[in-house]
Amino acid sequence: MILIFGGAHQGKREYAAQLPGVKTVADCLPDFTADAVCGLEDFTLACTRQGVEAADWFRDRREQWQGKVLIIRDISQGIVPMDATQRAWREMNGRLMIYLASEAEEVHRVFCGIGKRIR
Repeated sequence: MILIFGGAHQGKREYAAQLPGVKTVADCLPDFTADAVCGLEDFTLACTRQGVEAADWFRDRREQWQGKVLIIRDISQGIVPMDATQRAWREMNGRLMIYLASEAEEVHRVFCGIGKRIR
């Protein structure tokens, strides 16, 4: 699995589409039939609202996303939100990123459309 992360509107999806073997990119609510899944932060927001731990959900379905490219927005930067749900989402998104990074063969950060492999 390859994990790609970066801020909003930084070109993560376009970067992923250029990787070898990536022909299809699906939007969130994980569609593991595609080569890449974009927008996992939307999935973590839904999990936050439903009280489901996103990292556990991924652990339980590990075989489904092996060999895929997973794309997630890093929402950990900036001012900590005052809203409790937004803070919980930010924390859950971070936990999912940590889990996925630990499982990934490669981790790439995309900033200003430029990707850098960091692992």
